[in-house]
Amino acid sequence: MELRPGNAGANSIADHVAILDAAIAQLPEEIALGHRVGDDAGVVARPVQVRTDSAGCTDFVWHARNRNIGFAVGARSNANIHAALSRVAFDDDHWQPALRQDGEERPGAAVAELTGHLDLSGWPSGTRLIVRREPLHPGAQQSLFPSSTFRYWGHYTDAGGTPVDLDVHMRAHAHVENNIRRLKDSGAHRFPFTDIDANRAWLAVVCFADGLVRWFQQLCLTGALAIAEPKTLRWRLWHTPARIVRRARRRVVRILDGWPATSALLEVYERIAQLA
Repeated sequence: MELRPGNAGANSIADHVAILDAAIAQLPEEIALGHRVGDDAGVVARPVQVRTDSAGCTDFVWHARNRNIGFAVGARSNANIHAALSRVAFDDDHWQPALRQDGEERPGAAVAELTGHLDLSGWPSGTRLIVRREPLHPGAQQSLFPSSTFRYWGHYTDAGGTPVDLDVHMRAHAHVENNIRRLKDSGAHRFPFTDIDANRAWLAVVCFADGLVRWFQQLCLTGALAIAEPKTLRWRLWHTPARIVRRARRRVVRILDGWPATSALLEVYERIAQLA
């Protein structure tokens, strides 16, 4: 995450590129190899892809290509896409049933590839346009194509695979919104200082804390608590009325009688003991 000043420009991709480089820098060397500016594609040991919403639908994709990184970026509505969709919108032969993340069909939704129906000369070689349509519902976000029946959404990618599989893969990007919500619930929804550097430090601490909590959930929790939101963890675990006492060279956790999460908390201590 990067905390930008309030007067930061909205039409610059410099911050996006900086975030991309920072993400590559935190990868293990055997994965980051070949994904820095100027690296030879021949030394790439593991493919890397960046997924973004429509904010990445800019020259940002060229910066990804220069780093031998694949991309999947949300498409923006324009005349080029309108023309392509008008050619296939009512041709059912171009559409395949869309799938959900669990592999089941998404009711009423379909996917089509429009790569051969529009001009992609301004994009890196191998770029494809995948479009999904679904029944229009109240409160639906802006559509790529004006329609009173369907909402259209698409993304550009240079990845291989079937249009349906690529759509499923891109839709998995939506969980980033859950991560942002977790960060806001952990302290990133407000910044207590007037100095931006101090607020950047605050944001870094929030991110560190969230990372520790996520690893704690992965290693020590099971069931619903393993994917629970911070508020749930706060009231089920962190705020548990208890005391730690030492007796006979042992540490004993005394939990309030009748506390509903007692069994989960005791299981946590057992897992911590095994890891330690």
